Amino acid sequence: MTTMVIDVHAHFHTPYTNRGDWPRYNASRLDAGDRIGVVCHVASVLGSWGATSPTYFASPDDQTRANDWMLDFADEQSPRVKAWVAVNPNYTGHALAEIERGIARGAIGIKLAAGRRADDALLDDIAAAAAQFGVPVLQHIWQHRRRDWPNQDASDGIELARLAARHPRATFLLAHIGGGGDWAHTNPAVRDVENIVMDLSGSGIDRGMIDEAMRWVGARRLLWAADLTLCTGLTKLRALPFTGASEDDLADMCWRNAVRIFPDGAFTAALSTARPTAGATA
Repeated sequence: MTTMVIDVHAHFHTPYTNRGDWPRYNASRLDAGDRIGVVCHVASVLGSWGATSPTYFASPDDQTRANDWMLDFADEQSPRVKAWVAVNPNYTGHALAEIERGIARGAIGIKLAAGRRADDALLDDIAAAAAQFGVPVLQHIWQHRRRDWPNQDASDGIELARLAARHPRATFLLAHIGGGGDWAHTNPAVRDVENIVMDLSGSGIDRGMIDEAMRWVGARRLLWAADLTLCTGLTKLRALPFTGASEDDLADMCWRNAVRIFPDGAFTAALSTARPTAGATA
């Protein structure tokens, strides 16, 4: 399969995190992305990644500094990098100010991690802001929700569906159907909630996972993504042709759905300079 892809769920590291090799990590991601056909990485930074405040409960100062770095990096690497503005909903006023500031600086979406359950009323103002600015919300979803997990207030697809039902004018991107392993219940939970789309990222690479997602929600509601590393994203890219997807379906999942859900023109420059790569065999 020769194609080009938009990675709608990427992350980078900064000088403020606990990784001394952050420049090498970032450079390797961009280089690997070039080799497998990624024309744009839509990325966020979650505070200090735990260095000075918890990853999923980033302090306002940490998150502002992270967003500043991410927006600067997107400008530096344009057009192959775009920014999500990441926010902690527990600081609602700060989150709303960051959203407005980030979008004014070129962010094309809002990133929510695991600071609050997705169906919590505290997220309503953020969802309303997404509808107002016409940008999607990328919501961290942990498929394995049989119990609570430490250091995060994780959500599953059922909880995201409740939020999406309250905000039909906003688009919600359910992060990593391969995250947590217990993915089968997610598809029926979101099937009838049409303003939820799903990304294919996550460490899970089960045979049949993409096929089942296609069967329940269709290719126009699935987007290829990688999350923290490109290795499992590449595995899914290689798997896509074996799902029975048509060429149109493959293009939808790899890049066209991203063009549809993000603001108009977000990827025009990246796509115009793209050279499709044999990503499935890279």
